[in-house]
Amino acid sequence: MSVQESTFHGFANPVDPSSAELRSWAYQPDSVPLTSMPPDWDLLVSGDRLIMTLFDLAMDAHCPARRFALHCLYIYAADGIRTSFRAHPKRRFRKLVDQAERNGDEMMRTWAHNSRVLLSRPELFVYREWCEGGLVREGRRL
Repeated sequence: MSVQESTFHGFANPVDPSSAELRSWAYQPDSVPLTSMPPDWDLLVSGDRLIMTLFDLAMDAHCPARRFALHCLYIYAADGIRTSFRAHPKRRFRKLVDQAERNGDEMMRTWAHNSRVLLSRPELFVYREWCEGGLVREGRRL
């Protein structure tokens, strides 16, 4: 049985979910609505430990929580770039961007493009766009 087919029973610790829990929730996001999550849950899960899971979810056009995962990728990119990669390894970030450019659909290529633009021009950072979901909602390129 795949994760998508299994029933999601909630998070043992919503502040620090496991990769399997996050993946299971992403395919049944209505089981635990985002509104019931801790404040700034998107910021909490957007770190190195879960970024590969979030990336996989964002790459899956059939994932019901895909836009949430993409939103977390925007947070991850901005956090890394704005801290000169003290928050996240630059190598991992570059691998994700390269993979999104090579294998992603338009949404993922837009994220990769915007991430490269911010990397070359960090002054273009706007909190609302990168950390509050503006670029995900608008789906636009910088």
